[in-house]
Amino acid sequence: MMSPHESKPSSGSDHHTPDRSRVQLALQGVIAFAVLMFLLVQASFVLISLAIALILFSLMTQAINSISRLRIGRYRVAEWVATICAFLLISSTLLALSGIVVAQVNKVLSTSLKYTDDAQRAVAQVFSWLGADVQGAVLDSMRTIGIPGYMGAVAGQAGNILSASVLIILFVAFLFAERFWFPAKLVILFGDERRAARVRALISSIMHRVNYYLLVKTGVSAVTGLMVYVVMLIFGLEFATAMGILSFILNFLPSIGSIIATVLVALVTYLELGSLASALAVFLIIGAIQFVNGNLIDPMLLGRTLQMSSLGIIISLAFWGAVWGVAGMFLAVPMMLAVMMTCARIPVLRPVAIMLSREGLLDDDVPQPETES
Repeated sequence: MMSPHESKPSSGSDHHTPDRSRVQLALQGVIAFAVLMFLLVQASFVLISLAIALILFSLMTQAINSISRLRIGRYRVAEWVATICAFLLISSTLLALSGIVVAQVNKVLSTSLKYTDDAQRAVAQVFSWLGADVQGAVLDSMRTIGIPGYMGAVAGQAGNILSASVLIILFVAFLFAERFWFPAKLVILFGDERRAARVRALISSIMHRVNYYLLVKTGVSAVTGLMVYVVMLIFGLEFATAMGILSFILNFLPSIGSIIATVLVALVTYLELGSLASALAVFLIIGAIQFVNGNLIDPMLLGRTLQMSSLGIIISLAFWGAVWGVAGMFLAVPMMLAVMMTCARIPVLRPVAIMLSREGLLDDDVPQPETES
């Protein structure tokens, strides 16, 4: 027995144990995040292709379900027939678009080399009102930029588009092959039919929301690109087709894409025509088109589909742009939408979903209209 004069062992180490555990947990989290970022950057080509394949697979899954419900006379379209048709449609469309983009990029690059000297003088001429010394300094600075080297790098990146397209097609083919066993795998994974059903419902909801967003965005972007093409044809510009395609692609970048496209179109107009007045007119016309389509038509069609924080979208664009470059910026919004919807269903992560939402209201917070029984 312990005598009354003996003191109990100090419990100071017990007080430090929780703090030490928290520090260790924090360090493990930092290390795990660093490893994840390393893997995301190193495997960027494969992961970007896989992400695009998942989006295409999601889009075509709903199309397959709709086609398989059709009837031709007394017979319904078999699901395997709809699957083969969808896969052939994806493959041909992806290869055709890749070929068009590569052809336009090569055309722009080959033509731009002839305009390099004229473009440098035209940009320097904008600063002529500041004096001949300033104009000369700007021209000297422009000539120090290795434009042919940058163009060669762009051409190399454009060449990767065809390789990525082939990899995406392979991923889509295997995803179509796996879709028949996916529900059974979920049941085995979670060990409970009800939990597996909730996960399937969440995945279906994410797919539906992302698909609707992409379809609306594609339609609005196509109209915007066509209008830019017509405006540049009216002004007699050589790069009308290339600028129309570029405006279509950049319109998928929320907030900043339309601004970049408008500035580039105005700059190309100034370089081709050498007229500041024509460039300003094109800038105002294209700016009006982008404003109407992006701030009026787009929100009206999307409704509550894209109820995400503008700050969150910008942060997502910056993060995925730093990790995966331009391709990451195009995938930022669909991935952020999937993360927000997933966090909304997990009680511990629900605050993250609230911060990512625009008004702090999630789908299950919005009052639903009562239906009559």
